[in-house]
Amino acid sequence: MRRVSDAMLIDWFTVGAQALNFLVLVWLMKRFLYQPILRGIDAREQRIAAQLADAAAQTAEAQRQRVEFEGKNQAFEAQRATLLSQAVEEAEVQRQQLLLAARQAADALSAKRQEALRNEASTLNQALAQRVQDEVFAIARKAMADLADSSLEERLVAVFISQLQGLDAPTQQRLAEVIALGSEPVLLRSAFELPAAQRQLLQDALNNCFAGEVALRFERKAELLGGIELSCHGQRLAWSINDYLQTLEQSVGELLQAQARASAAQA
Repeated sequence: MRRVSDAMLIDWFTVGAQALNFLVLVWLMKRFLYQPILRGIDAREQRIAAQLADAAAQTAEAQRQRVEFEGKNQAFEAQRATLLSQAVEEAEVQRQQLLLAARQAADALSAKRQEALRNEASTLNQALAQRVQDEVFAIARKAMADLADSSLEERLVAVFISQLQGLDAPTQQRLAEVIALGSEPVLLRSAFELPAAQRQLLQDALNNCFAGEVALRFERKAELLGGIELSCHGQRLAWSINDYLQTLEQSVGELLQAQARASAAQA
């Protein structure tokens, strides 16, 4: 029994030493093991939190940039559509302007061509009329020279004097007043150079017609084409083959136009 009692006795020194060792071990572990671990855990948590916060910030920035990009993209699409619409409208306006300019140019060219054709036709018609008149005058001159003893010029002067003597009273009075009031000689034009004898015949006829000495100035005018023209202050008395030719030309022109209209109606 004594041995059992001795065995059950507690060695308080050993217990105290072990407790002290345990406390020292706990302190040492807390000081050199747990604290660094806790600090490491805290630092890691802080790093993780910082990384999470940075990731969240980056996510928010990415979201903001995405929204901004979408907004810019929509604005760009709207601007592109507007610019495209404006370009289409401007192109259409320019096309219409070009078409109008081309149409105007074509009309102007057509008008110029028609004017050129009309001028050419008029020139040809005038040249043809002049040629016909010249030929008729040449034929008439030769015919008069062959059929009469006097020249064609003498016959034309005789016809003019006959017309002068056959003037009606109002016309003769009007010419007399104009001649009396005029300060310059009466102009007498002819298509040919009048000989002295023919000039004297005309002078005597005018003096007899207007009962006085009439101052005359003779002038050659080839355009009269076989005729004589007396003019004084706007008053004119003339006779020439050209008057007959113009009447003939007008009649022929009317006949040709009537034939052209008839041909067009039949077509």
